[in-house]
Amino acid sequence: MLGKKLVTAQKRGETRALCLGLGMVACSMMMYFFIGITIVPFYTKSVWTTETVCKVLKANIKDKVLCPNSDGSEDEDIFHYPCLQVWVNLTASGQEVMLYQTEDTLERNPKCSYVPGNSENSKEVKARIETIANNFKKYQTFPCYYDPGGTQTNVILSRLYPPKGLLFTFLWPTLMFTGGCLIIVLVKISQYVSVLSAWQ
Repeated sequence: MLGKKLVTAQKRGETRALCLGLGMVACSMMMYFFIGITIVPFYTKSVWTTETVCKVLKANIKDKVLCPNSDGSEDEDIFHYPCLQVWVNLTASGQEVMLYQTEDTLERNPKCSYVPGNSENSKEVKARIETIANNFKKYQTFPCYYDPGGTQTNVILSRLYPPKGLLFTFLWPTLMFTGGCLIIVLVKISQYVSVLSAWQ
């Protein structure tokens, strides 16, 4: 009687472990799919792949410009911000080019090197942009990314999805997939051992 209860409990445990392993594999596959349709296209589309050294030539704050995200909105919702323009000397080619914060900055507003997020506190935005401009004037030389193919003549300060960041993004679903497969294998081995012991 006790032996039957132990066997039943063991089967239930194996079933739950098998469901856990299959669930982990399914979740990891969903994460792979989500990463593949969201992050990977942005990574492959970026042409700023080569790192070089940029030297600041000038960092100016122009008149306030309209936030591009506010197109079509009401007048009271329009967000204006100072336009920071940073020009650098590209060490790789010796050209004078404009610097942008990321790939997204160029798409949002090609006239400005930095585009803040929508904010109601214009004083904070102005102070942040002035701080960024002063930092560029203080630290004249820094690493940046350019397009080796020459499609884009400008440069960016940092990539939205660098290779290390992309690998880190794939790390968690890979660990979950590996753990799920390991659980499934262990359950199958346990079932195989149980069958062999029953025949002896």
